[in-house]
Amino acid sequence: MPLRTVKSNIVQSIRAFRVSDLQDAARELGHHFLYANLAQAHSKQDVLDLIAQQFTFPGQTSKNFDALYDGMTDPLHKSGQQPGFIVVLEHIPAHAKFDKEAREQLLDVFREASDFWSDRKVPFRCFYSFSVARAPASGIERATVAPDAQGIDLGEGEKMPTDKLVDISPLALRMSSPFNAGYWLAAA
Repeated sequence: MPLRTVKSNIVQSIRAFRVSDLQDAARELGHHFLYANLAQAHSKQDVLDLIAQQFTFPGQTSKNFDALYDGMTDPLHKSGQQPGFIVVLEHIPAHAKFDKEAREQLLDVFREASDFWSDRKVPFRCFYSFSVARAPASGIERATVAPDAQGIDLGEGEKMPTDKLVDISPLALRMSSPFNAGYWLAAA
């Protein structure tokens, strides 16, 4: 049974799951699969617009976080019995225009939606990941970088500066949650 170890109503980091596996699990369970890739978002409005567009929600759900919550709850509940939801928010922006507070507000919307569906005995699992900064170096930056540190070729002429690499190993991801002592103990 897919996702048997994951609570039926939860919002959590995607961690060890692959998007394709989550999509397969949704199909096998007969649940709705909602996916949004937010890699191109730069602001709160970009995030809201991309979610509404990629979830194929009406345009009014992109007005603000309250409208997004309303779009994920009442109209769907009133439209009839729902089998369940698996939601993936991939590459939530992590920069100054969409700071930690904005990210938490976004995730709170999905936590509240999870609670809404839990009260109605409908599974609602939301998985998310944060974007890792990887802008290609501009010509000016390339000129100031040593020739042997030009970056890793990402194909199509794009290079990722190696001085901006971040450790995103499974161990680092496990340790990134200070509230889960089990992860810290497993890392030792």
